Amino acid sequence: MLIDIFHDPVCPWCRIAKKHLFDALAQWQEQEVYIRWHPFILDNTVPADGYEFRSFMQNRKGIKAEELQYLFDSTRRAGEAAGVKLDFNKIRLAVNTKLSHRLITLAPTKVKNDVVEAIYKAYFEDGLNIGDIDVLVAIGKAYQMDSRELGLQLSDDAAGKVFVAESIFARPNDINSVPFFIINNKVKINGSHSVEMFLQAFNRAALLDIRAKIW
Repeated sequence: MLIDIFHDPVCPWCRIAKKHLFDALAQWQEQEVYIRWHPFILDNTVPADGYEFRSFMQNRKGIKAEELQYLFDSTRRAGEAAGVKLDFNKIRLAVNTKLSHRLITLAPTKVKNDVVEAIYKAYFEDGLNIGDIDVLVAIGKAYQMDSRELGLQLSDDAAGKVFVAESIFARPNDINSVPFFIINNKVKINGSHSVEMFLQAFNRAALLDIRAKIW
């Protein structure tokens, strides 16, 4: 089974959906699963140094400080229900995620899912700037990636533009928000649905494959 995941590491609902997906996969024993991660940069106008987080979020959503806090609290509770931590009090910067997507692509297949989780954790639990090369190199090093080579690869501006282009490509192709999942190139899921919803989608995708083979 092939699962394409469109996401952005600064999206809390992407982390929640990722947990639901992997909890569902832990119950799915029917087929071998291959996951492809795709970038969806929510705001590529954010500079490398980032913006102050809360003021940026207020301006982006057009809401007052107390409304933003209510939004954070409700999202945090949703994360807790799913089994993930979202500590908005730790986050100091709204960051550009281009380089974090680049790290995911560079990560070896066998540790790629773990690197994705490490990036989410760095931002939502540790409040780190995941747009900073040193932070990303440290994450990669923890998964036996060569620090010097990784630093050079992340500094390559030309390579970085590829991720911006892919993120832009997703939008006119019916992917306008994240998280977004495509299973076996057939079944689409938009949003952070439950474990049960993912299991239903797996079964539907498997059934569609069986029907295609019969006909």
